[in-house]
Amino acid sequence: MRRIKCTLAYDGSGFFGFQIQPDKRTVAGELEKSLQKMHKGQTIRIHGSGRTDTGVHAKGQVIHFDSPLQLPAENWKKALNALLPEDIYITKVENVTDAFHARFDAIAKEYHYFVRTAPEWDVFSRNYTYHFPHALDVDKIKEACTYFEGTHDFTTFSSVKTSVKGNKVRTLYTVTCETKESGLRFIFHGDGFLYNMVRIITGFLLDVGQGKWEPEEIPGLIAAKDRSKIGKTIGPEGLYLMRVIYE
Repeated sequence: MRRIKCTLAYDGSGFFGFQIQPDKRTVAGELEKSLQKMHKGQTIRIHGSGRTDTGVHAKGQVIHFDSPLQLPAENWKKALNALLPEDIYITKVENVTDAFHARFDAIAKEYHYFVRTAPEWDVFSRNYTYHFPHALDVDKIKEACTYFEGTHDFTTFSSVKTSVKGNKVRTLYTVTCETKESGLRFIFHGDGFLYNMVRIITGFLLDVGQGKWEPEEIPGLIAAKDRSKIGKTIGPEGLYLMRVIYE
């Protein structure tokens, strides 16, 4: 058996998330269907670096699987892309040792969240950016970003539906907000992320930009460990898993 590592991109708008679900179209489900065809009906289980929710996109998701087939990496890439639907694309394939694990060996991840601030609704970007046509104080948003950097318990900024057992302490190495022609791009680089964490923090930062919160209130909100203190979870359409970092 050989262990194969794949980096892939997908348009999440046509999927009920990454994880396999009964009677639902998922990224993992499409990958395993394609692998089953390559292996003449044999089930090949894939292991992802993590799950993405319904509507969330990826440019750098990582998976691994074990296969008895002896193929060069480039042949794996060509064969899988020929079988996969158009909204999934394998960008890189590597042969790795049996010690490698896509999830447990990941040391950091980077997510981007795109917000479109133009006043008019755009039907063509509705699945790929979050539309927020309101005046924002971007300098205040950028100041607020810095309060999230470092090691914190992010209970206040994660879903109450999280399946995480134990503490909710994570380290965010960088949280930044960039101004783009069409709006804003938020960048989150950290050692791990809780369920809906990026979407909740981004929604909160937009509230800061509207003057609903002051940046200096953030440490108190983090210390409260109470999700009910802040606003709603914004949509998945602007969220992208950009890369997974390994040693």
